[in-house]
Amino acid sequence: MEKAKAFLSHHWQLFALTALIFALWQTPLVLPLKILVVYLHELSHGIAAIATGGDIEQLNVSPNVGGFALTRGGSRFVVLSAGYLGSLLIGMALLVAALRSEADRYVMAVLGTVTLLVTALYMRDAFTITFAAITGVAMLACAKWLSHAVNDLALRVIGLSSMMYVPYDIYDDTIRRPHLRSDAYMLAEEIGGATMVWGALWLVISLVVIAAALRFALGQASNVHFSDWRHR
Repeated sequence: MEKAKAFLSHHWQLFALTALIFALWQTPLVLPLKILVVYLHELSHGIAAIATGGDIEQLNVSPNVGGFALTRGGSRFVVLSAGYLGSLLIGMALLVAALRSEADRYVMAVLGTVTLLVTALYMRDAFTITFAAITGVAMLACAKWLSHAVNDLALRVIGLSSMMYVPYDIYDDTIRRPHLRSDAYMLAEEIGGATMVWGALWLVISLVVIAAALRFALGQASNVHFSDWRHR
């Protein structure tokens, strides 16, 4: 009991933030955050294509929290698997950077720069360009002018949101509605197996990765001192 109380007291802010994101997830307040998570999903497809010898033709996100990645070449198995699992790894990396390093502003600046580069190179429609450009500029502004603590909080929110969304999205797209033309559906078509089998495998992997990431990232304490918010 004492260990549980101590753990809660050392990490209560992270639990509160997770609960707040979860509570607001179906409200318009977090719509930009949900679209950002979809962007990370589509970006992961693109990164996987390039990493396996292919290329990106176009990345797209939409205001109804959808998106697609048009890629050419590369390993289809890796590219199709990378949407969910790749965005999970990005979210995990952002959360670990926030909790275990002092490089929050640099990480935010890199994320903003990458977002603007991706916008210029691979985005074509008006909504996607507008959303990604505003997001990239906001990230750079946050990194330059706001405090370490604000950048830390922003990375926590993005990282936690991606990590929370991935298992839910896998379940919703591949197990609850296996008829949808999801990444798992296309993988089953092109590689073999069943949509629900690939979805279940990705779901298990995502939960194991999340548990391992939290075990590493939390450390002895993760709370931010409120006095830090007044300093750059």
